[in-house]
Amino acid sequence: MTDTIAAKTSVAPNYNLSVFEDPPTSIEVVRERVAALPIEAVDVANPKLFHHDVIAPYFERLRREDPVHYAVNKVYGGYWSITKYNDIMAIDTNHKQFSSEASLGGITIFGDGKEPLPMFIAMDPPKHDVQRKAVTPIVSPTNLKRLEPLIRERAAKILDALPIGVEFDWVDKVSIELTAMTLATLFDFPQEERRKLTRWSDVATAVPGGGVIDSREQWVEEMSECFTTFQKLWFERAQGEPGGDLISMLAHGPETKNMPPHEFQGNVVLLIVGGNDTTRNTITGSVLALNQNPDQYEKLLARPELIPSMVSETIRWQTPLAHMRRTATEDVEFRGKLIRKGDKVVMWYISGNRDEEVIAEPTRYIIDRERPRQHISFGYGIHRCVGNRLAELQLQIIWEEILKRFARIEVVGEPERVYSTFVRGYRRLPVRITSRH
Repeated sequence: MTDTIAAKTSVAPNYNLSVFEDPPTSIEVVRERVAALPIEAVDVANPKLFHHDVIAPYFERLRREDPVHYAVNKVYGGYWSITKYNDIMAIDTNHKQFSSEASLGGITIFGDGKEPLPMFIAMDPPKHDVQRKAVTPIVSPTNLKRLEPLIRERAAKILDALPIGVEFDWVDKVSIELTAMTLATLFDFPQEERRKLTRWSDVATAVPGGGVIDSREQWVEEMSECFTTFQKLWFERAQGEPGGDLISMLAHGPETKNMPPHEFQGNVVLLIVGGNDTTRNTITGSVLALNQNPDQYEKLLARPELIPSMVSETIRWQTPLAHMRRTATEDVEFRGKLIRKGDKVVMWYISGNRDEEVIAEPTRYIIDRERPRQHISFGYGIHRCVGNRLAELQLQIIWEEILKRFARIEVVGEPERVYSTFVRGYRRLPVRITSRH
């Protein structure tokens, strides 16, 4: 088992952060630097730009001057950046010419396809469809209705246990706790070991040297523990009666029960990361966004009925997964550019969600937008996030319970962001709550 796992590591970024230039941390300085670059020199695939939250000027220029842009990166090689909302939708819905297939490189800019770890998001129809179908009952309206009171009970306990008048880390105390509890329930994983799921989610997409893991070898070691644990669960569930958890659904599904181990491992990575990162980082992002936009925080306090709209706006504003990648299966002329067979094509959701031609005042955080669900954070077409409604449900519940208890959650320091061109997340957000209602 370990040998199989060790061989299948292309899901992890294969580089160290030291190869990337450290950018200025001032957005004004970055904007001046980007304006002075020749357009062909604009390269957005630097995780340090995302870590310091200075990526916006790069995408602004690409949307304005070269929305289908080719760049050559020192780590990833050549890649196309798709930066406009409607162009992203066109690529996302054209799986015949733009493939998600793991053996071609999969869904991330750093995938090389040499040692693929298949998962249904990194598959094309028809195999994608049957594997996705196997797990969709977990997020059916009926099951979400069943989960809602449990999520609310847990959210209430988490919030009631928070300290008052002292600084604490919102990521650790709230965002991780709620999402880890929910994810453990979806897997029927022991709640007392739920933080393992968080750790494996962090490791799965971590950059060596970025504060989560130090080396590629550490990635293999920690993910081997993850895969061994879930393989044992698979065998146990396969021998028992069909259940309502994700592992049982895969182990008993007619089209998935005979999947090879590395394919199951890939789907475990997908379900852990997908079930954790989107919700966890948007819960943190919502607190940060409201603090950075105090007029919107006041609006929410005055009108709690705006919570669903605020949740959708935060998902757009945060864009918890910055990109998805496709590989061209043939030569394609797209918006006047010739994309060659085998080229990497990167859909920058973070840029599409700031497209001025589609979204009014896209750089502003407005919780009562006319069309708050008009965003591309969940993807589009057949690969649209299977758990999007569950993510929205958790976000809505946590904020309903927050407004019952606290007048304000105050951010008291700078957020610590992850090093990644893929996950737009937070490792830490210092906050303080001054009083309870």
